[in-house]
Amino acid sequence: MHLGFYAPLKAPDHPNPSGDRAMARALIAALEYGGATVTLASTLRSRDGTGDATLQRDLLAQAQAEITRLCGLGRAEGWQAWITYHNYYKAPDLIGPSVARALGIPYLLIEASRARKRLTGPWARFAQAAETASDAADVIFYFTHRDAETLERDRAGTQQLIHLPPFLMRDSVDAAATPDGPMLAVGMLRAGDKLASYQIIADTLAQLPDTGWSLRIAGDGTARAKVEALMAPFGPAVQFLGQLDATALTDVYRTSSLLFWPGVNEAFGLAYLEAQAAGLPVVAQDRPGVRDVLAPGDYPDPDKGAPALAARLQQLLSDPALRHRMGSAAQAHVAAHHLLPAASATLFSGLAKCGVYP
Repeated sequence: MHLGFYAPLKAPDHPNPSGDRAMARALIAALEYGGATVTLASTLRSRDGTGDATLQRDLLAQAQAEITRLCGLGRAEGWQAWITYHNYYKAPDLIGPSVARALGIPYLLIEASRARKRLTGPWARFAQAAETASDAADVIFYFTHRDAETLERDRAGTQQLIHLPPFLMRDSVDAAATPDGPMLAVGMLRAGDKLASYQIIADTLAQLPDTGWSLRIAGDGTARAKVEALMAPFGPAVQFLGQLDATALTDVYRTSSLLFWPGVNEAFGLAYLEAQAAGLPVVAQDRPGVRDVLAPGDYPDPDKGAPALAARLQQLLSDPALRHRMGSAAQAHVAAHHLLPAASATLFSGLAKCGVYP
């Protein structure tokens, strides 16, 4: 099976790390795990973050040139389907539908967002392109049940919707860690939703006893000074580790007691999967997206605020046996639902629905 793959928001070989890049890489790995040959069709980044009509016009012109090139490449390589990861109004797939139509092959989308309210305003042209791509898809895979709501509402014709649980780019988990070190938070230090999560963390820490706990923060970004100011009242109990590579972060997971991340407006959060794969219990709020990747458990409602999170942290910090049980259950959950074998099987089931088989 030979497939064309495209990620218009951020290509898997983009130099800057992000969750989007990590998921693009994981999707290719899952397809290759099932035996497919995957060609990264294009690295054209279609993102327009400001609603710039000139930029949109330039990107549409670049996309037309790519369509011509890729039709020839697809015929030469014998692509049997085209798969695009992440199509939405700020970074629509301007290429895949045309190439798939020209080659007469199925067009599949992974993570497509419907935003018809954007069909007027500065992103109107790109929003229409994103809607056109979503309408053209034979299959749309969605990561979270929240995503499925608008996809179901605006489903086109006989289009198939398939739940693809978020997953890690590995086929097994290691031996469970012993969750007995400091608490851990993992998140970029940037304005917006990430900073909102750090505010909740600071509010929660203020309700813990003055001693007996410590927190490490893995991540960096433009809002570091603001996050450091939030954590300043706790002195050396909070340690900043900076941006860590995958190996270093794995070591940190294995020497932590739990992951603490509220998850404000997280799409789903790969850090939750990574921590659980290492055998860590998670303290998070019960939010859409987040609940799609967490093992079954007790996660406070956001409306209950910092007091509920503090109570949950105190319960876990004072009960090592509970941490161990929760960590083991979390690891088993990830092993069953959120690794390459399960993801590969789901992706190939979608290809089969389009008549594409290994």
